Amino acid sequence: MRLERLTANKIKIFLTSDDLFERGLSKEDIWKESSKWNQLFHDMLEEASEEFDVDIQGSVAVEIFSLQAQGMILIITVEEVKEDEELMYDGFIEMQVRVEGCENLLYEFGEFEDIINLSKRLSYTDIFGGSLYEMNNRYYLLMDRVETVNKEKAACILSEFGNPSILSPFVLAEYGKAIIEDKTVETILHFFK
Repeated sequence: MRLERLTANKIKIFLTSDDLFERGLSKEDIWKESSKWNQLFHDMLEEASEEFDVDIQGSVAVEIFSLQAQGMILIITVEEVKEDEELMYDGFIEMQVRVEGCENLLYEFGEFEDIINLSKRLSYTDIFGGSLYEMNNRYYLLMDRVETVNKEKAACILSEFGNPSILSPFVLAEYGKAIIEDKTVETILHFFK
């Protein structure tokens, strides 16, 4: 489990499939009334509260993004609690959950060298394509045309070199700079042998 503070009242939690497996859970358990899932959620909130010194009480909005073959990302937003409302909640947490599946594989990289090495590795498994963007001094590779049978393999390889991104491909197209709009793996291999 990896925690990251996004804003004063927003925390990102990345749970790998292994994290879920260790606790006897799967991504599908989100849809069920599961005491294991509730326990995991409260453990995550407690750890986030301790690590970031955030008092988590009152209403908490949770966005869950399921990532192909890696696990999931949870964005927890702690809503501001007015002092006179604090007594009403008394430690009670109200959850609003929105689940979104990911059709595309979108990964973030800190160095261009990572993308070169990734392209070589993907080519060994006959996975090609992708669009490469740059935004805020980070590189983003969008693999939107990976065959269903290769998605899990591609996701595993992408995870070795980068991190899953929760950015929308539409945000990248609008605010990012397109470096290679199509056939990224092939183009990188052509120029960096």
